[in-house]
Amino acid sequence: MGKIIFFEDKNFQGRSYECSSDCSDLHSFFNRCNSIRVVNGNWMLYERPNFTGHQYFLRKGEYPDFQQWLGFNDSIRSCRLISSVRTHKIRIYEREDFRGEMLEITEDCPILFEQFNYHEVHSCNILEGSWIFYELPNYRGRQYYLKPGEYKRFTEWGSQNNKVGSLRRIMDSY
Repeated sequence: MGKIIFFEDKNFQGRSYECSSDCSDLHSFFNRCNSIRVVNGNWMLYERPNFTGHQYFLRKGEYPDFQQWLGFNDSIRSCRLISSVRTHKIRIYEREDFRGEMLEITEDCPILFEQFNYHEVHSCNILEGSWIFYELPNYRGRQYYLKPGEYKRFTEWGSQNNKVGSLRRIMDSY
């Protein structure tokens, strides 16, 4: 079971809201979010309602201001509790619709280009576990949550471009 606490002000001050499951619209519970305490679980936060906009992955821990979770602003409008599994497997492709060269990955990859000489990922198939794609190397930049399934083009995981600099498995954080 997950638990996350949102605070309107920095350093865990101001009005707060506690959540233990997915919520597609947090707007009625707080106006802004400047700090977060993740008591347990893995969470994906979204800038807009209905799990849209910039995405931020948070593990158990304290985040005293939005810059600590690499936020662009103090807007968090939806959240999703992400379950964890022990095995992970992903296939990434250099072209849309699972065409071109394919790589199968089972471990985190901090610099996709250095390990596999890939600059772009146009499609992927998540076979096991959940993953986070990062736009830049070393788990930086925009984040994209991918659950098991097929993604025939990068727009299906919410990206505006095909740049994937790093990728990480979502592991249990309890």
